[in-house]
Amino acid sequence: MTDTISPSPSTFEETADIASASDDYATRFSGPVGDYFLQTQTRLTLDLLKDLPGASVLDVGGGHAQLTRPLIDNGYKVTVTGSADICRVRVDRSCEPLSFQYITCGSLNLPFRDREFDVVMAFRLLPHINQWQRFLQEMCRVAGKVVILDYADRRSANILYDLLFEIKKSMEGNTRDYILFTRKQLSDVLQANHFKTPLFKPEFFLPMVIHRKLNNPLVSRTVEAVFRAVGVTKIFGSPIILRSDRHR
Repeated sequence: MTDTISPSPSTFEETADIASASDDYATRFSGPVGDYFLQTQTRLTLDLLKDLPGASVLDVGGGHAQLTRPLIDNGYKVTVTGSADICRVRVDRSCEPLSFQYITCGSLNLPFRDREFDVVMAFRLLPHINQWQRFLQEMCRVAGKVVILDYADRRSANILYDLLFEIKKSMEGNTRDYILFTRKQLSDVLQANHFKTPLFKPEFFLPMVIHRKLNNPLVSRTVEAVFRAVGVTKIFGSPIILRSDRHR
């Protein structure tokens, strides 16, 4: 596998990862509260991978570079895809040359063999994909063992999405529209593509915008620890990181 020179991004049907690979998007995870978000995401993801040491990992649309360094540092063999050459800039900035592979390609037609990677993951992407069933199908095709992804769950504060989105956008500035999913929706598509019912790991109970406005990671950690301890995060938390294993 070698790096490629991209055709125009317009030749690909889904290009939402271009925005999430930008420096502007990265500001959503800047500062102490942003570190708290990323630490939580990394901890849950690495925990979901602990039984697969040294696995090959394809991070589809992973130009945001949120997980590239932690995966490399923990011994995983990482390949990142993006829908434009510019999507590799943040990964190049955060990781040493030759410590990962990058390829520019479309996320609906990944240029890899069936089951080529042990793990296929996608973060900050699924809720912005219009053809999300086809996207999941393609992830499942190239995953030999496990699919991992994050998404916004409807069974959470997101149930007020239609009412509160404009308020959220005015508070955050660079919020994009996104799709909400139910656990059953995703389970059904994964199972139709030869994967098992997923394991769901909710990240937070309170909406992330509230934590951003609190701007106090100690308070956020304390409050979220209480919600997690009493069990409401497990039921109503979002975003959720899920892992689904291939049927043998």
